[in-house]
Amino acid sequence: MVIRKHYYVDGRVQGVGFRYRAYYVAQNYGLTGYAVNLDDGRVELEVQGEQALVDSFLDKVEEGHFIRIDSFEARSMPVDPNDNQFYID
Repeated sequence: MVIRKHYYVDGRVQGVGFRYRAYYVAQNYGLTGYAVNLDDGRVELEVQGEQALVDSFLDKVEEGHFIRIDSFEARSMPVDPNDNQFYID
């Protein structure tokens, strides 16, 4: 089943390649969405794809060097049938 989730991720997530790691994982998993740095030091993400892959997405991203997720907020979003790529903003 395809789902979409919105995340705010806190920790060591800026200046360590977090968004690029998210892009790499999304490409490998066939996920769509986006990643953007926020002024408060967090990263905002939306991720869409098969539920099992979306559910394991952040764990896989955190495997990147120097990345540390301290906490995150997640909420379900309506699936966007027009979303066809993952991008970094």
